[in-house]
Amino acid sequence: MRDWFAREIVDAGKLRLFCFFVVFLLTFLFIRFSVRMIRKRVRWWPGNVAPGGLHIHHVVFGLVFMCLGGTGGLAVQDGTSAGAAVLAGVFGAGTALVLDEFALVLHLEDVYWSEQGRLSVDTVFMALALCGLGLLGVSPLDADTLFLGTDLVDGGIIVAMNILFAVVSLAKGKVWTGLIGVYLTPLALVGTVRLARPGSPWARWRYQEGSRKMRRAVWRERKLREPIERVKHLVQDAVAGRPSL
Repeated sequence: MRDWFAREIVDAGKLRLFCFFVVFLLTFLFIRFSVRMIRKRVRWWPGNVAPGGLHIHHVVFGLVFMCLGGTGGLAVQDGTSAGAAVLAGVFGAGTALVLDEFALVLHLEDVYWSEQGRLSVDTVFMALALCGLGLLGVSPLDADTLFLGTDLVDGGIIVAMNILFAVVSLAKGKVWTGLIGVYLTPLALVGTVRLARPGSPWARWRYQEGSRKMRRAVWRERKLREPIERVKHLVQDAVAGRPSL
């Protein structure tokens, strides 16, 4: 295990990303466990941080950790040092705390246990997926082509097409496809050629109300997308807790 870690993580220049990923995941699991204990009013578990009656959300601590880990990490030049690993972990902890309340920041109100709060869990899962792809060595935007290829123009075209496919996928309401497509170009291409989701910007711009494409998009949303969403919600509820009715 030590040889594998040295070869695949340290020597490959992924130490900081690995520490970020591990601490990010552990912090998210811990904070979700903590808020669920507080929600159940478990007596032996510490409650909210509320000095003077002011409830301080954990996004505040996350911002502090991100500032400490981010600015400190910029000052560390050796990416394989213990200091770099620790600061990357601090940054990961802060990022997890911030993204866990992403919906609260977006709506500027406490929607943590509402249906809108599911957006925070989606954001955390997406961050974990993208970070995991980076650890596997997948290059975002096929950027390796700019450095490994012999023709800079061809590499630039490939990167530009990747960006275009990802943007179109996002415009079609396919968030997971678009963001992960930044790393996996074929996936972004699939999102580009498939029908847009009914409520997406692309559908509003391109599909007329009552048109064949809009009817097909609505049918796909009900018959294919909604069952997947129900399964995703079950996973979210098991990990992060069920929203209040």
